[in-house]
Amino acid sequence: MHTKYTQDIYDFWVTGLNYKKTDASIRGLYAINNEQYTALLDKAPAFGVSEFFILSTCNRTEIYGLAEDAEKLADLLCSVCPGDATTFSLLSYAKNGHDAVEHLYQVGSGLDSQILGDHEILGQVKNAVKFAKAGGFIGSFTERLVNSVIQASKAIRTHTELSGGTVSVSFAAIQYIREYFEGPSLTPQMKCPATSHMVTEPSTGATVACNVADKKIVLLGTGKIGRTTCRNLIDYLDTHNITLINRTEQTAATLAKELGLHSAPMELLESELQSADIILVSTNASEPLIVKEHLEGMGKKLVIDLSVPCNVAPEAQKLPGVTFVDVDMLSKIKDETLQNRKSEVPKAIAIIEEHVAEFKEWYDMRKHVPVLKAVKHKLEGINIDPIFLNGEAVRNTEYEADGEKIQKVIGALATKIKTNNTLGCCYIQAINEYIA
Repeated sequence: MHTKYTQDIYDFWVTGLNYKKTDASIRGLYAINNEQYTALLDKAPAFGVSEFFILSTCNRTEIYGLAEDAEKLADLLCSVCPGDATTFSLLSYAKNGHDAVEHLYQVGSGLDSQILGDHEILGQVKNAVKFAKAGGFIGSFTERLVNSVIQASKAIRTHTELSGGTVSVSFAAIQYIREYFEGPSLTPQMKCPATSHMVTEPSTGATVACNVADKKIVLLGTGKIGRTTCRNLIDYLDTHNITLINRTEQTAATLAKELGLHSAPMELLESELQSADIILVSTNASEPLIVKEHLEGMGKKLVIDLSVPCNVAPEAQKLPGVTFVDVDMLSKIKDETLQNRKSEVPKAIAIIEEHVAEFKEWYDMRKHVPVLKAVKHKLEGINIDPIFLNGEAVRNTEYEADGEKIQKVIGALATKIKTNNTLGCCYIQAINEYIA
């Protein structure tokens, strides 16, 4: 464990940027992949950061930690990013102490997500903390806080409909594909299940079938979001005409075998993209994997990029025939599910408030641990003092009995401190109670 600052709540900071003030192109400059995260673990002591973790998703990059101030955390983060510290300071936010604690609850529950109630964020929080813990940068304060956030999020999912339905960034991509092939000119009578639609042919006005299952889909990236998107394609569009490609070939091959799909190595990326109708991208590459040459002159293609930073080069996004969609565009999709979720927000906030109060209670009592230990040490000293024993040696059974008495006194002392918050008086009273 790397320690410099005490685990005081006012040493706890969060600073970052998210979808509220920045678009995907800016957020991409500060996105953190695993290689960069490892570098940050090595650099942290030099920046005076004793505990921290990085939450980097498609709609935010935040660094949480114990440090002298938010600037130390920001400088650490920017030391491995293409984006500069000046731009980060202009666009970022910082919260300290109780405000930082409450912010993490809001994020972990999906209340602060680009798509309200998106529960995928909780898994991302867990993975971020796991990575930092493996490097020795998660202590008792941060671990207790994150565990409380996880419990609050689970309670919200159990007792509210905040995450009800199937709305997430990956599912929004499915909705977009469905509406893209249905077309805006459809009447209710013309709409059929997602796999077989009747659409109006613009040049003739005739209605023609548009079968999504006939469209070849290439999914690049089979990490957590990629896997979720893949299953959504199968479940909601009823298609298996999907080819999976991943930089680690075996990962794509294993998932393809499990789901009855195709896979291809990265070496065949260009040919697979050229024959695809729909391209979905979900990788954490720091540079675009799809470039202009992959798509130029290859006809109409729907390209949906769920990655931050964007993994489709700007020149490729603007090609004739290419319809390009990123996570910010997907977040604008509104439906009945999202409206229902909004009505659940007050319930979710009430649950968060309960867990925040419990965490603060734990923190307040934790501040008194040194006093409790000091009193216990004093009582143990009294217990074997010749004056207290009248010059007689204590028998083992008596010492054990007095040990139980000491523990009861300490328990009562903890309760009184919690209730009255008068350390000095409680200290003296505990000793008097033991001697009496």
